[in-house]
Amino acid sequence: MFRRLFWFVTGAAAGVWATTKVNRALRRLTPDSLAAGAADKAVEAGARLKLFASDVRTGMAVREAQLNDALGLAAPEAEHPELPAPRRKGIARDTHNRKDDH
Repeated sequence: MFRRLFWFVTGAAAGVWATTKVNRALRRLTPDSLAAGAADKAVEAGARLKLFASDVRTGMAVREAQLNDALGLAAPEAEHPELPAPRRKGIARDTHNRKDDH
């Protein structure tokens, strides 16, 4: 009698465990879940790429300073000199000809 009860409870527990595992797997494989996972991975990859680019820029600046010192060149005053603002076509600069003034 106890042997049958033991196997019955063991089978029921195994069924509940298997059902839970299958339901979790199905939830992970829904399109929304897959899209969210892909978005998370893309954000993580973007952050890593940004960190890598920052490290490369820092290394470039250090190496440029080393080369300037080795060659006896003066360091540039501004790393990014100011450029003139681009001219935009089609934008009226005359404020007297606006239609809402009439």
